[in-house]
Amino acid sequence: MHTLADIVIRHRRWVIAAWLLIAVVGGFGASQATSALSYDFSLPGQPGYETNKRITEQFGSGGNSPPILLVVGDRSTPAPTSVGSAIAKAVTAEVPGARVASFADDPALLSADRTTGVVMVYPQPAPGPSPYVRTLPALQKLAATTASQTRTPVTVTGVDALQEGGGGGVDVLAETLFGGIGALVVLALVFGSFLALMPLIVAAASILTTFLLLWGLTAVTDVSFIVQYLLALIGLGVAIDYSLLIVTRWREERGAGRDDAAAVRAALTTAGRSVLFSGITVAISLAALVALPVPFLRSIGFTGLLIPLVSVAASLTLLPALLLAVGRHLEWPHRRTTDPESTLWRRVGAVVVRRRWVAAALAVIVLLALAYPVLGLRLSDPTNDSLASTSGPAGRAITQIEDAGLGAGLTKPVEVVTGDPSALRDRLARVDGVAAAIAPQGWTANGRSVVDVWTRADVATGGSDAAATVRDVAEGAGAQVGGAAAQNADFIDAVYGNAWWIILIIVVLTFVLLARALRSVVLPLKALLLNVISLAAAYGVTVLIWQHGVGTELLFDQRSSGAITVWIPIAVFAFLFGLSMDYEVFLLSRIREEYDGGADTDTATVHGIARTGRLVTSAALVLFLAFISLSRVPTTDVKILATALALGIIIDATIVRGVLAPALVAGLGRANWWPSGGRGSRNDVSRERGYPHDISP
Repeated sequence: MHTLADIVIRHRRWVIAAWLLIAVVGGFGASQATSALSYDFSLPGQPGYETNKRITEQFGSGGNSPPILLVVGDRSTPAPTSVGSAIAKAVTAEVPGARVASFADDPALLSADRTTGVVMVYPQPAPGPSPYVRTLPALQKLAATTASQTRTPVTVTGVDALQEGGGGGVDVLAETLFGGIGALVVLALVFGSFLALMPLIVAAASILTTFLLLWGLTAVTDVSFIVQYLLALIGLGVAIDYSLLIVTRWREERGAGRDDAAAVRAALTTAGRSVLFSGITVAISLAALVALPVPFLRSIGFTGLLIPLVSVAASLTLLPALLLAVGRHLEWPHRRTTDPESTLWRRVGAVVVRRRWVAAALAVIVLLALAYPVLGLRLSDPTNDSLASTSGPAGRAITQIEDAGLGAGLTKPVEVVTGDPSALRDRLARVDGVAAAIAPQGWTANGRSVVDVWTRADVATGGSDAAATVRDVAEGAGAQVGGAAAQNADFIDAVYGNAWWIILIIVVLTFVLLARALRSVVLPLKALLLNVISLAAAYGVTVLIWQHGVGTELLFDQRSSGAITVWIPIAVFAFLFGLSMDYEVFLLSRIREEYDGGADTDTATVHGIARTGRLVTSAALVLFLAFISLSRVPTTDVKILATALALGIIIDATIVRGVLAPALVAGLGRANWWPSGGRGSRNDVSRERGYPHDISP
């Protein structure tokens, strides 16, 4: 760090100019990168995905793309079969190449009281965020025309119609601005001066640079559209966190009487070192996604790797150059104090250290209580009624389908490819939990036919067992099984069946890195254990909110998802494992520095939390606001991801790092520093201080 500090100090103007040029080019690259993103969700080599791909290629539609449903009747008006026939003919003419099944031809699509009929349409999917972006409006217009002409209610519903009915969202720029404004407020409260602008400038440069690198990544591999939200908002939070740490330390050193250059050098050799190790730790945790055999997750992993690495680079080069150039001029109107410690956190630290085992026990009890709901975790797509308000036409149509006894699984059928459709259809229709099975005559190509089977209950809730049984029976008969349920099951096997050894490698690498940074074996083990508890608590509260619906309508104005989307737990692990470790590194590095400076373990713990408590809380609040911005994305999956990340950050920064971590450090005493035991000689800055051994608040 001394060498890097000398280079930045000597060439500060060139450093600023280089980052400015990269940011300008990155502004152009951002638009190019977002236009090149992929909306594909592929699982190469997995039977469900390969069957879905084969269905789309041979039959022109379907597979993992759910059908559009036209619901005829309104439970008080009979659904005339003539209307069903007319709609089927009109759809065939309006949407060439679509697979169509009508209640006029198949009684499985007509309710027992004949008041609700369904016409199922599988249009040819288009590339992009919505496979039916052109077809859906055409079918909605057709439904309105038919209803007007026949005086029979006709409503369009299905997964895509429900998502459209959920309302529009805001774009990436609007979300980033929302998160940036929240961050600026927090930074203004922390610094009380125009110095609050500095981390935002670094964050802007980091985000634009990462988008530039993302553009290059899209040229060599498919990158999921979700990364644009993660890059902008997590990039904002991470860059500000790292900048906050360095600016706070620079300010502290200037308050101690050092000139700008000496303060920058001291900040980089202490806080900068923590930032470097934190960034590498986050990058290592995101390697979990890169190692998984799923292109969708790999692209998130690659982008996630770029976020902390670019943020570290900007924080260690651009930020100190800016501090040297204009930092002291931005220290207005705040009157700087020479005491870098927070009185509140010093008192909290003193109470925690004095009552260490009571504090640790209470924190563990709270965390285990928060984690308990994770034992009932269910992985699946969101339920139908979580995708849109049930007061809208698409939502009311879904309720009508369910009330009519046609089956909630009709929105996401299991698709079976077979050479003997009639016999297999009858056999699958008898499976317990199945609402119906159909094999329309026109759904045939190259001697193979498609049989659609759907469950009575939504697959996200009670229909998953029935869908699994359907797959077992069909594959036992020599058929191939596709649809969303089959692909989700394959995803779970491919990802979570291999995740344990990847996670083990990441844990070992993180342990080695932390042991090197903290010069201890005990502290890294404790940090890893606390991370596991923190993650479990975040998972538990997320399950409570989204799967069980506690507060979902109040917080998000929509119903619970009934399950957690299959890819979210592993993505949450990859991001939270590293981001949570940031705060552990910030805290433990400062405690180690105080200990090396002459304080005993108790005193070092109190001073460590007093000097980092406000910093960690502020950094966590910035990330929390970034994730709140992310939760404004209209996609339910992204909302669930944002909820888990926001909860994980807050739980970790308060209960874990504010109470449990310092309590355990104080409780372990000299054992924390095993095997070195003695004091290090790394930090010259800390050596100049002496601390009294009084830890009273």
